[in-house]
This record gives sequence, structure tokens and C-alpha cells, in this order.
Amino acid sequence: MSSERRKPYPFDQIEPKWQAIWDERQIFHAPNPSEKNFDAAKPKFYVLDMFPYPSGAGLHVGHPEGYTATDIIARYKRMRGFNVLHPMGWDAFGLPAEQYAIKSGQHPAVTTRENVTKFKSQLKGIGFSYDWQREINTTDPRYFKWTQWIFLQIYNSWFNPKTNKAEPIKTYRGKNPDEVRLAYVADVLVNWCPELGTVLANEEVVDGKSEVGGFPVVRRPMRQWMLRITAYAERLIDELEGLDWPQGIKSLQRNWIGRSEGAEVDFKIDDKKIRVFTTRPDTLYGATYMVLAPEHSLVDLIVTEEQWPAVRDYREKTARKSDLERTELAKEKTGVFTGAYAINPVNDEKIPIWIADYVLLGYGTGAIMAVPAHDERDLEFARKFNLPIRQVVQPPGDEEPIGFVGDGIAINSPIIDGLPSREAIRKITAWLEERGLGKRAINYKLRDWLFSRQRYWGEPFPIVWESGPDGPKHRALDESELPVVPPALEDYKPTGTGEPPLAKAKDWIRYSKKAVRETNVMPQWAGSCWYYLRFCDPQNDQRFVGEKTEKYWMGGDKPGGVDLYVGGTEHAVLHLLYARFWHKVLFDLGYVSKPEPFQRLVNQGIILGEDNQKMSKSRGNIVNPDDVIDQYGADAFRCYEMFMGPLEQMKPWSMRGVEGIARFLARVWRLMMSENQAGQWELSPAVQDVDLTKAQRKILHATTKKVTDDIESLSFNTAISQMMIFVNAFTTAQKIPISAMQPFLVLLNPFAPHLSSELWEKLKLPGQITEQPWPGFDERFLVEDEVEIVIQMNGKVRDRMRMSIQASEEEIKNAALALPKIQELTAGKQIRKIVVIPKKLVNIVL
Repeated sequence: MSSERRKPYPFDQIEPKWQAIWDERQIFHAPNPSEKNFDAAKPKFYVLDMFPYPSGAGLHVGHPEGYTATDIIARYKRMRGFNVLHPMGWDAFGLPAEQYAIKSGQHPAVTTRENVTKFKSQLKGIGFSYDWQREINTTDPRYFKWTQWIFLQIYNSWFNPKTNKAEPIKTYRGKNPDEVRLAYVADVLVNWCPELGTVLANEEVVDGKSEVGGFPVVRRPMRQWMLRITAYAERLIDELEGLDWPQGIKSLQRNWIGRSEGAEVDFKIDDKKIRVFTTRPDTLYGATYMVLAPEHSLVDLIVTEEQWPAVRDYREKTARKSDLERTELAKEKTGVFTGAYAINPVNDEKIPIWIADYVLLGYGTGAIMAVPAHDERDLEFARKFNLPIRQVVQPPGDEEPIGFVGDGIAINSPIIDGLPSREAIRKITAWLEERGLGKRAINYKLRDWLFSRQRYWGEPFPIVWESGPDGPKHRALDESELPVVPPALEDYKPTGTGEPPLAKAKDWIRYSKKAVRETNVMPQWAGSCWYYLRFCDPQNDQRFVGEKTEKYWMGGDKPGGVDLYVGGTEHAVLHLLYARFWHKVLFDLGYVSKPEPFQRLVNQGIILGEDNQKMSKSRGNIVNPDDVIDQYGADAFRCYEMFMGPLEQMKPWSMRGVEGIARFLARVWRLMMSENQAGQWELSPAVQDVDLTKAQRKILHATTKKVTDDIESLSFNTAISQMMIFVNAFTTAQKIPISAMQPFLVLLNPFAPHLSSELWEKLKLPGQITEQPWPGFDERFLVEDEVEIVIQMNGKVRDRMRMSIQASEEEIKNAALALPKIQELTAGKQIRKIVVIPKKLVNIVL
């Protein structure tokens, strides 16, 4: 884009000027309670963006949408008399920098530093009012020291079901504390990507390939660090209630956790038993076969010799599929008979045991009782493999019974025949409990958090493995040994063996003669689980956040500490779930004052390319903010991002739209400035210290009310529309009252801070605009005390006039006849009748 054309106003000079002033004076620094300029009389407002991963590509126009919204709120709240915490930092650990290191040999720290410099420069160029003194970087040892410290608090805790909270491990009275720690080691099936050399979360696997790079992914068991997030499942659901989050996001969280009530039932196999979880124990009589996850440990013990080759081959195929692929409803059902049978506890019937990939080891018990008459997947499976189908629920009305999954009346079920489903569930569960065959149970889809990554560029675990008579045993490092910094490596490539890259640093690994360091690293999620707390007190070397400071910035009478949290819906589940989990552990242990991190959550919509497609390099539709700002200015960029439509909606980018906003800002400039003969800008002579007309006063107060209300409701697009109406109302005025421009510039400031700051200075108004109180409005001036009345002659509109709403019919009639145009049209003619409709029209009949 060329910037050589004539600028409609000198934004290219104004914007760098004010950015330098803000930087030099640190205008947006928010003092902490311990600092000398702190004003304890002001209420606090903590407004936070989901901090970005600083990629090499820099920002595209989609990134700053949420940042602009929070910046408007931050500037507005400061003017409303709040102490505003509005920070920015970098979620900088992650795979892309490591992949670049593998290709180029450049240390990820160097790449990260370069990317952060680029991102920061771009953000400053948009004029965001961040408190840069609070900048943090998750790869900084001064930061990840405390990430490692929080991990140690989790490691040294257990969840006490009696108190329903985390407690120090020393309060556990059992024999083996390692069995209950909130951080523990387990051999689990993982998504292993040999090319990337790391384990991937289910969400990072798409169609059997890695999301990053598109490399093949296989399932294999590995020793991993796990966090016992499942202990908090109930609280993570229940405590959503007090949060001001979109219902859709709450539903996503609840569905991810997946709470379901039912019963655990034991099916015997010779001297062994399989425990299944079912939400419908009333359908037990309809269970005609069982299905185990192919990886279930019992499979090896029960499979017959004849069936072993088929079972082995099927397991190998299943290992190449992700959980999402395995549970896809639309896919064709596959499975293999084990050759073994189980005994149904309610009727002692022998039923065959199969393995199938649609049953996951990680959900429930890894085994299901299949009731094909009343479960869609079981029915499809039974029909494919010709297994018995027995109806045990009679649906209401004429619904087809086979495949019916709702509530009805129990049939073919001697213990519960004739009972409605809910009553049947209660009765058969009690029957199972009385006989020791089962029990009531609550199950969750949520799995414990797989917390290890086989990477270099991540936080090392503060753990060592000590050799002993029973094999290596993990031990936490002392807090005085933090931070554990990753060693320098020359080769970042994956080992190919499943060992992490840190295993190559032989000297670093050797902690002592008897102990070696943990070589896995934490996932990228770790640093983003608690960054909002570090923003409160980023320079504190003694504590992850000062107690008094945390109580102030995270305080208030609601459960969440951050007052407004804005980010994309791509983090609707995992980041928010993980951060809530860490926060609750810290709350239980007494380190933070609130049970929830984020009180109000808003998700901004995606900005599409001009072609209505998602922006991507391959489509060539990415718009660089630097180009837009170069051509139209940062204020135009900010205002357009907000003017495109409601914040939460998806919308396409349009350079013509940016141009329209730039013209509006140019009109604001020309309202108060004019060009002299030398081509220089100077204050317009029309700007004078004069009284407002009645109409001007009304539009000023209406605009103040509308902009105030719209900012509070995050309706930024309609706030800008109202300011356009204001400017249009004054554009034709012979005199521009300073008393109208002064509050208008304050209203405009959160949206266009550079332009409004410059005009404030040009008008020689007192103080800095950023220090002004937000203008108020008087409802009295918004009352409609006049109305427009249409004047017709013989039914045709001839003129219009404004009259008091209190005017009588006689006064309206006389005023209409006195209009010059009406006098001219009625001269020498007989008026037969005058019809007056109060507040609407006068019709003169000739």
C-alpha cells in the first residue's frame, strides 16, 4: 500500500508523537498498593487480554480486535475514576520456535526475543494503553521459576474428598502418598508423533496427523507426568455458576467435563470381573454383549488362542487412530471377538466379549455393556456382527422401540417390569447394591491432564529421580534450587527413541551420584495457567504474587478476580479449564484470595479476509496492520476494528470500510482545524467560546449517554455511529462551541486516542486528556419538548415546522398559516377547512 498520497489529516506526525509521550511519561502505569502514587480511594478494574504467542509472522488484523476492545474499556475506566490494571506479555514457550531451531540451529530464545520485539513494536504502533512496566515472558527464568514453584505446590498436595479441597501431602494418613498426589507419574497411552518427537494432546491431532506440520501420529504407552484435574471435576462444573461467561462457553466446559450419573456394575468372567459404568442400569436385561477398549489390560488375560491373531492385528490398527477418530459417530463400526464370555449379573446370561475402537480406555472403566436395542452405536455394531437385540424399554406413543434411547416403561426386565425409566433406575441400582453386584456412581468424561512434553523449549520439571532398591523414585527439588533452567544444546532434534531432547545434555542430567533430572518438560499451557497473577506483581522476587497486591487486584465481591477477560473461542475449553484448576489448588492452599480467576469472559469473533475466508498464508488474504496504519493511521485502524460489527460476531475485513472510518476522523479534525494558505494546519476560527444552541445541547447529551451505555455493553460499533451523528450535526454550524468539543474529545479518546489528544492540545484545554473525568449527561436535555409538524395543502406536503409538544390546536394552526411559504401559496385563495392532528400534521383544504 502506498502512503505517498496526501493525508486527510497529519496522523503520520500525530501518532508517533503521542506514543512517544505516553511511553516517556509512563502515563498508563498502574501503581501497586505498596507504591507511592497508589490511590487507595479508587476502585480497581483489571482488564486482561489472552496474551499472544509471539510468532515470526507478527500480527495480522485479527489479533488486535480484542486488544482494541480492552483498550477502549481501560481508557474509559481510568476516566471513570478506577485504578486500571491493563497489562501485556508473551506466552512464548512452544513448538514453532523449537521447530525453527531444528531447521536453522538458532536457539529458540533468540527466535523468541526477535519475535517479541516485532510484536511489541506493532502493539505500540496501534496506541494501546498497556502498562509496559508489567510486561512478562513465560520463557524468562524469573517467570518460570514461579511456574515451577506452583508445580511443586501441586506435587506436594492431595485432594481430600472429605474437605473437598487440596491439602498439603503431609496431612495424608495413607501408606503411599504417591498414590494420591495431585501431580503423579503413570504409564498412559499417548499420541506420539515421531517426526516432532513429542506427545500431542487429542486436540493437537487432526485425522491421525499432527496439527503442526501434518506428521503421522501413533498411539503408544509412555511414562508421563499427570495432573489430577479429575479431583476437581465437580467444583469445575458447579463453580461456573457465579461467573459472567457466555452460556455457550459454560456449556462447552460442562460438556468437556461430562458429568453423568448412573451405576457401576460388575460382570464376572470366571474368577475375574469387569466393571462397567452405565447411565441406564434399567436396561441391564437388554445387555446382549460386552465391548472392551482394545488396550484394556483384561484383554490379554481373557483372549482365546484362536482369537489372538485377530485381536493383535486389530490393536495395531487402533493404535494409529486418535480418540476423536475412534469415537466419530459417522464412521463404520469395527471390532473383534475375544473368544471369552461374561455373566450378566441380573439374569446370569453368558454374553460374548468383543473389543472395538469406539470404546476408549480413558472414559469410564474402558468397558461397556452393549444394549443394542437402546443405543445407536451398539445397534449399528450388533447389526453388523449379527449379535442379539432385545427390547427392554417401551417408548411412549407409536415410536419405533428398536433404537429408542429415551425414557419409557421397563419391559422384559423381571425386577423392574412396568416401572417408568427413572423409577426403574433407582430400584435396580438399589437391588445391585444390596447384592454387592454394583453401586451408584458419578462418572466424568474429563481425564487427568497429561502434563509431559518430549521437547526442549519448555519449563523443565523441578524433579529428580533417585535410584533405590525398588528402582528409581521421583523427588521434588527444594524451592531454593529454582529456577531449573534448560541446558544449552547444539542439537534440538528429537532423539527418535521417545527420550526427550534434554536427555542429550548428559552433564545437566547428572544431578548427583544417585540422582538424575527429569528430562520431560511442561506443556505450553503451564505458563498461561497463572500469568494473570504474575501481572499483578511482576517484579516480586520473594513470592509469585504479593499477598496484599493479589488481594487488591483480584479483589471484589464476586468469585472471579479479573474483571474482564477477552480472547478467542479457540481457548474456550482447555486454557480456561486448566487455569481454573491451578487457581483452585492455589486457593485451597491459601495462596490466593478468590476461588476463580476470571469473572467476566468475552470472546471476540474471527475477522475474515476480504474474500470472506479465514485469513491464511495459503489463501494470500492476510492483512498486515502495519500496511493499514501506514495508509490510514492507527486511530482509523482501531475505530474500523470496532466499527465492523458486534465484537462477538465473525465479520469480513474491508479496506473500503477503513477508508470510510478514515474520512470520519478527517471530518473530526476539520471540524476544529483549518488549512492556511501555506498548507499548514491551524485552529479553525469557527471554534469559539459560545453557548450551545438547544439542538446542539441535546445532541451532545444524547451522544454522551449513548457512548457511555455502549462502552459499558461493549457495543463499540454503535458508539462510533453515534459520534458520527454528532459530527454531522456540527459540520454545518457557523460557530463550533468549545464547550461541546471538550466533552466530545473525551468521548472519542478511548477509540481514537492520538487524534483526540492532539486536538485537546490544539484547543489549549486544561491538563492531559487522559486525566479528564468522563463527561456526564443530563436526562432533562434528552426530553423531546418539540415535535416536527408536517404542513399539507389538499393532502400534499408543502412545508414543515417545529412546535412545542404543549402547543394547542389554535397555536399550531396560526403558526402554520404564518409560514412564508404557506402565506405565498394561500394568497388570494379561500381556505375551506384546516385539519390539525396534534404533534403530527396540519392539512389546509382550499
